[in-house]
Amino acid sequence: MASMTPEQHHLVERVRALVDDEPDVREVSMFGGRAIMVNDKMIVSAGRSGDLLVRVAADRHETLLREPGAEQAQMGAGRVMEPGWVTVTPEAITDDDRLAFWVDIAMRHNRVVTGG
Repeated sequence: MASMTPEQHHLVERVRALVDDEPDVREVSMFGGRAIMVNDKMIVSAGRSGDLLVRVAADRHETLLREPGAEQAQMGAGRVMEPGWVTVTPEAITDDDRLAFWVDIAMRHNRVVTGG
């Protein structure tokens, strides 16, 4: 795996602590970041700058974009990702409760799509 930036490493450690009780967790380099997979599905990916790509239910996408620091996810320069992918700025997840909010949203979606 590619080496992580300090910001990315710190974020991955924080996410790992939140999903530590899950039975099937692994990391994969994906989307230019370090993805955290639960039950073989990505829940979040820590970007090199400390931003967080979050997999969410498509029907909650627009509502979640109203959360502080949430943005429409993009794949590369100007290629908008489909509903269900939200990027959260590093500044919006410095607080552990805000990071837990996003990981919880991702885990809820994960449980629906994996039947877990």
